[in-house]
Amino acid sequence: MNDNDLFADAAHDVLADRCTPAVVRAIECGGRAADAARGLWEQLESTGLADALLGEDEGGAGLELDQAFGVLEQCGAHALPLPLAETMVARALLAQAGLVRPQGSIALARGQRGAGGGLHCALVRGGQVADTVLVQAGGAWHLLPVDGAHAHAHALALDAALTWSAAQCDAASTVAVDAALDVRTLQAAVVAAQMAGALSSVFQRTLRYANERQQFGRPIGKFQAVQHQLAVMSEHVFAARMAAQLGCSGGGVGIQPDRLRVATAKARCSEAALAVSEAAHAIHGAIGFTEEHDLQLFTRRLHAWRQTAGSEGYWHTVAGEALLQHSGITLDLVRRITDVEFPA
Repeated sequence: MNDNDLFADAAHDVLADRCTPAVVRAIECGGRAADAARGLWEQLESTGLADALLGEDEGGAGLELDQAFGVLEQCGAHALPLPLAETMVARALLAQAGLVRPQGSIALARGQRGAGGGLHCALVRGGQVADTVLVQAGGAWHLLPVDGAHAHAHALALDAALTWSAAQCDAASTVAVDAALDVRTLQAAVVAAQMAGALSSVFQRTLRYANERQQFGRPIGKFQAVQHQLAVMSEHVFAARMAAQLGCSGGGVGIQPDRLRVATAKARCSEAALAVSEAAHAIHGAIGFTEEHDLQLFTRRLHAWRQTAGSEGYWHTVAGEALLQHSGITLDLVRRITDVEFPA
């Protein structure tokens, strides 16, 4: 067993016990102020997972992004309604900048400075449950509290559009981040890993349902048409997981991801999100759309994450531009993306 497995197992144990569907629904209804949100975050803080990407001398575990893949994957596999994965990378950036990390969870977002000096983020994933937001606006990064921000709801209950005034921005901390890092690439790598976890959960739930649901005296999973749908789902799920691992690997030191590998990861996971969600709901006979059914907790997130930090169309363009600029044969570029040694 390697270090990656140990941290992933720890995350699985905590989330399987504490992040139940009832807790997920309670946090989606109550947001950051819900008792369930505070209780779950305190439990996650006590495990030390939020600081896992910090150096050991700073109280962390000294993991790099590829070593944290299993933890990020478990966040998606349990539909975690709190931004643990984003907090992990945000705290690592704050530590690299020599800043003291704030209490609570941190979301990641892109923003724009207004003419009056204010700052607007059109979409903050987890903006309804995070305590602070690490925002990249132009070439600068700012750490802004959610309390006091002007918020608008989004389609997913956990998300929000947030706006801060010029005075609030002036009072906020500015974070020195490597100029080569952009928040979209970093967020896409983190989201792809969570999508891999959610895709796996959707597939496992659908496989179990197909083996339990009886029709004409036998499980529906015995019918060839359903078997074909399950086979296609499994292809998408495992291909997406492999791509998501690539997105978190080989970027160099610390949490700096490789943009081309992230493009591969996010594009493949976003493609799989549509196909797997459609097949899962079809096999469930559409009952998974209902509020009472747990399947929708995962497929709603997959649809939201598909658009986060760029859809498959955006990342296909990134990969296509890299191919056009590549002077050698295409296979060499493919080797550069996939030539990664994963932990045994």
